[in-house]
Amino acid sequence: MKKNALLEEYRRSKISPETRKQIDLQVGVANRIYEILEERNMTQKEFAQLMGKTENEVSRWLSGTHNMTCATIAKISCALGEDIIQPTHKKIVISFDIIHNENYTFSTKEELNFKQEKMVINY
Repeated sequence: MKKNALLEEYRRSKISPETRKQIDLQVGVANRIYEILEERNMTQKEFAQLMGKTENEVSRWLSGTHNMTCATIAKISCALGEDIIQPTHKKIVISFDIIHNENYTFSTKEELNFKQEKMVINY
């Protein structure tokens, strides 16, 4: 069925930002699981057996429309041995001066070479 571009745009504009974000997250999780399965040449049937679930349930997971709990995502991550999602951490950029001097004598400022360095720390 051909979709009307104007009608689709109108329909999409009626979706709240929260709902749009939820859909993006659900599809992202489903895509990540699918990528891992592809990398391992694992079928949905094999994945369902590994998880102790039906193929229908796994199919719903991979459709991107299923609202998975954190517990389910954790079980999938453990079963596949890879993270499905990774929480982001704040980054702090610290600037500092490193003093370089070949003679290691710091008698005058002119003898010193200053180099600006940046370090990123995740916490």
